[in-house]
Amino acid sequence: MTTKERPKPFLIPHYCKGCGRCIDSCNKHCITAGTEIDPLTGLVPVNLDLEACNGCGLCIDACPEPYGLSPMPEGVDPSNFELQDPAKLFGEKQSAAPPTSEIPDQIIPLPRVEPLVIKGNYAAAVGALLAGCRHFFGYPITPSTEGAELMAKLLPKLDGFFLQAVSEVATVNMMYGAGGAGLRAMTFTSSPGFSLMLEGISYMIGSELPGVFINVMRGGPGLGNIAPEQTDIKLACRGLGHGNTHAISFTPSTPQEMLDLTMLAFDLSFKYRNPVVVLGDGYLGQMTGKVTLPSTMKRPGIPAWAVYGDAKHRANINTSIYLDETDLEKHNHKINAKYELMEKNEQRADLFCADDAEVLIVACNTPARMAKGAVEALRSDGIKAGLFRPITVWPFPIDLLRKPLEKAKRIVVVEASNGQLEDELRLAVSKAGIQSLPPVDSVRHMGGILPQLEEIVAEVKGKKVAA
Repeated sequence: MTTKERPKPFLIPHYCKGCGRCIDSCNKHCITAGTEIDPLTGLVPVNLDLEACNGCGLCIDACPEPYGLSPMPEGVDPSNFELQDPAKLFGEKQSAAPPTSEIPDQIIPLPRVEPLVIKGNYAAAVGALLAGCRHFFGYPITPSTEGAELMAKLLPKLDGFFLQAVSEVATVNMMYGAGGAGLRAMTFTSSPGFSLMLEGISYMIGSELPGVFINVMRGGPGLGNIAPEQTDIKLACRGLGHGNTHAISFTPSTPQEMLDLTMLAFDLSFKYRNPVVVLGDGYLGQMTGKVTLPSTMKRPGIPAWAVYGDAKHRANINTSIYLDETDLEKHNHKINAKYELMEKNEQRADLFCADDAEVLIVACNTPARMAKGAVEALRSDGIKAGLFRPITVWPFPIDLLRKPLEKAKRIVVVEASNGQLEDELRLAVSKAGIQSLPPVDSVRHMGGILPQLEEIVAEVKGKKVAA
């Protein structure tokens, strides 16, 4: 009887990071540490000398990189090999892991308690804890730091994990790792810090990983100041790092919404396997308000796709790398399909006196509070004004805007930026194919100054307010 020779290991140097686990596993000493840097990766792959190799396969099992060490495929000359997509060359990575299974979430009832009177930053932190977040990564930056401080105090008491990273760049990559493990992770940051996180957010979107980013916006550009502004709307809606990137972006206007929308952000982040952004402003983060706690909290499980490190999830992998162009395009089509679902299902807005409004004021975050007061003042003067408040700036709630537009004769966009909210409004109207848009005027401030009620009323009435 003849026995088929066991295949010997085959190394693709570009997929070897030189960790050395295969060296330790080989009792024939066929693998040694490398000495030459691979020019494509900047790493040092191991060297193989297979003369004494008996094909035991222990080195293949020890290799943590899919396709780094694999059985030698038939008909391949390793001395004349060109880099190909490993999945097509070798097929699916073999694993002894059992079928991946999901550990479901648990809903835990909470006792009724009296409302809290807390800052917006604190409200978002409490919302994260109630949503099951037990992993926080961040770097202090005003005016968001109080949220991180509260997480640092409470997470250790809840068997959670708080880590102050060395930078915002480190923060987002730690969130990538936690999200990849299927864990609910978050950060608090402010505008300059959010800018530094954009590349990592793109990686998370490409790898389809969840994570919640609380961005308490402040004045810019550059370091600017620590006063409130709304000039990160363009980043959240159109600039989340390189590539084809979008994320649901909330714009709360009260501490209560900071809590509620943070809780919702975690659920939607895992529903769509995509980061979610909560855009507060510096005033809202520091403003104190009454907050009512929900009747339940969540104890999260582990999703089936997670790379959790246990046997049930051993076969999973997270990556945003697709070397073949057609594969990357296919992946982008998959992501686009998720965006379409978000646009269809996750538009949110609050309408105040908008049904018969002839003057429709559009505002979000703290400026929406001034705008609501302006609507009440204008109504008392017999002017049919109404407020359209986007709760999501992406997706922009265009479907909820259609009906108010039927009666509106004028739109006034109120914002603490130079037209970023108005840009989203106009783009959404254009993409929705709405042909007739009433004249659009604006009340704008920048640098940390917020629009005031009197200015809004004066703009609607066509009067000027003394500086």
